[in-house]
Amino acid sequence: MENPITSKCCNHQPWFVLLVFFVFCIELFSFDYSGFTAKKSALVTVLDDNHGNVINTQSSLPHDFTEITNASVYPLPKTDEKGDLKVGTEIDSCVGRYIFVHDLPSRFNEDLVNNCRLLTRGTDKNMCPYLDNLGFGPEIENPEDVLINNSWFLTNQFLLEVIFHNKMKRYECLTNDSSIASAIYVPFYAGLDMSLYLWGFNTTVRDSASLGLVKWLSEKPEWKRMWGRDHFLVAGRIAWDFRRQSDNETDWGSKLRFLPESKNMSMLSIESSSWNNDYAIPYPTCFHPSKDSEIFRWQDRMRRQNRQYLFSFAGAPRPEYQNSIRGKIIDQCLASKSQCKLLDCNYGTTNCDNPVNVMKVFQSSIFCLQPPGDSYTRRSIFDSILAGCIPVFFHPGTAYAQYIWHLPKNYTAYSVYLPVKDLSEWKINLNETLLRMPEDRILRLREEVIKLIPRVVYASSRSRSKTLEDAFDLAVKGILDRIESVRDMIREGKDPSIGFADGDDYKYTFSTYGNGN
Repeated sequence: MENPITSKCCNHQPWFVLLVFFVFCIELFSFDYSGFTAKKSALVTVLDDNHGNVINTQSSLPHDFTEITNASVYPLPKTDEKGDLKVGTEIDSCVGRYIFVHDLPSRFNEDLVNNCRLLTRGTDKNMCPYLDNLGFGPEIENPEDVLINNSWFLTNQFLLEVIFHNKMKRYECLTNDSSIASAIYVPFYAGLDMSLYLWGFNTTVRDSASLGLVKWLSEKPEWKRMWGRDHFLVAGRIAWDFRRQSDNETDWGSKLRFLPESKNMSMLSIESSSWNNDYAIPYPTCFHPSKDSEIFRWQDRMRRQNRQYLFSFAGAPRPEYQNSIRGKIIDQCLASKSQCKLLDCNYGTTNCDNPVNVMKVFQSSIFCLQPPGDSYTRRSIFDSILAGCIPVFFHPGTAYAQYIWHLPKNYTAYSVYLPVKDLSEWKINLNETLLRMPEDRILRLREEVIKLIPRVVYASSRSRSKTLEDAFDLAVKGILDRIESVRDMIREGKDPSIGFADGDDYKYTFSTYGNGN
């Protein structure tokens, strides 16, 4: 007799097979789809185990970039605020922007601040008050209707590294997981360290902290991922101060940037050198707005200024420098009488230490002269921009070859260029040259200068701008792009050391920038 159960199953066997096949297809499709998205999108999280394998591979790579595989530089997965991996497909605005900050031993930063009275040994200048308000210095109490209340501070121009570090602490894309970081920030106060040993110390003492730093860094697992080429530091002095080329006791500065490990890092400073791994970002000015509205109000005020002087100069002669053109500039300013305003910043005077005095002059001037001083650059560049005063440059190394992330590539849009290679070549009559400038061009130049104001200030950390990028934002964006370009080279199988820390002998040449306006 036929079994009724088997008979029933057999009669429906085709439908049963179809059902099993349908379920199998659904499972197979789901599996393939998840694998596809995990490979194709940086916004979809890889599994924790796989992520760990990638990091282990990175850590074990030899110091030979020709052998680095694309796996070590894959787009970074997203994380939550704690740095933990997220699951899902929501867009993470911090992908490609995460920064990991090294927790350095205190001797490299905090101890220098705590011993601020020693930073200017041998002088009567006390640096401690300038470290107030997160490095902005004391608030200016009497702006004399020249400045905006609560936004201006007595900021020391050499405290960029302190200001930058404090702003980084509030950066929106910090992570505690270095494996997902696009960049590694090294908060070493190199400028303050060097200030301790500027005079009367041998090279061993001057280089001690730098040698200790690179040893500490090279022993960390983060170093081995790209051998330091995703690391950057910020210095509050000019880059040349860290490029002593010999161990002669009479030579200036430290050799931080010539140490092998340091060559693999990028450095941001108030003035770059001619090496490719140094980048210039603006000097800290005394204006630190906490709201976008403060910037807009200041810009409108600069547009309405009554400018009674054709040009002005705030500075001092440099007779100790044989080819300095400052003496010529001062002579012509004095000879121009009511057309030019001179603010004497000679040694022993305090006029230029007070931003009220400086801004009062620059706000009253159409053009502000910016010759090189002790080095190519000077903070006065950015003071003049704040005042809506059109900068006049005489050397490409003063601005054009420096602040490539913050100032327009088309320098004729915001400045006047009167190139002078040597004092013996001085053939300029400043009064006549600037008087010939058409009024419509002056108005265009001034408007471009005023538009630059948000880009050259380090805004207060008390609030975060929703519409404007300040000098810090642009510096972070610039270094992230720089490091990503190194990753691109690695993905393409190229050696990222090629050109990374090379010297550029043409960086400050006059021919690159033509014959001026």
